[in-house]
Amino acid sequence: MSAFDIITYISALIIPLFILFTVVYGLARKVKVYESFISGAKESLPTIFSIFPYIAAIFIAIKGFQASGALEFFRDHVFGGLLTALNVPIEIFMLAMIKPLSGSAATGVFTDIVRTAGPDSLATLMAAIIIGSAETTFYVISIYLGAVGIKKSRYLVAVCLIADFIGIIVSIVIAQAVFKYI
Repeated sequence: MSAFDIITYISALIIPLFILFTVVYGLARKVKVYESFISGAKESLPTIFSIFPYIAAIFIAIKGFQASGALEFFRDHVFGGLLTALNVPIEIFMLAMIKPLSGSAATGVFTDIVRTAGPDSLATLMAAIIIGSAETTFYVISIYLGAVGIKKSRYLVAVCLIADFIGIIVSIVIAQAVFKYI
């Protein structure tokens, strides 16, 4: 059995073992595990209902931005020349724009980059680093601020977007530096 097989086996068992440990530990402490779980689930419903409008607004904004053609316009006509001059694959622009809005959409874009550019391409390497280093800013902000009920975020959005921008730029620079030697 190879190390890869062992890691795959452990990965498949880790969540079921964690759940089993939690149940056994709760029973050992004489906690009514199922009742505690149901109680926690009931308490989560008001939180879900309070953050739903924020999440819905984000998804509507993302789909509107994509459906309007604005994303493609910016990619092709506004930033296309700059990206080419900086040796940044055009596909990275799409990922960089989507990542702060939606993690699942960013994963879809990443999958397309891997499929079209290949697993060993500069675009895939940059995309992988961006996926791992940037945050789904608007989603996280909507969840946190919506759950707490904060209406005015003041400088939070700007600071988070600046951090995302810096993360994306650093990801591109690192990928270009590392990819030279691969």
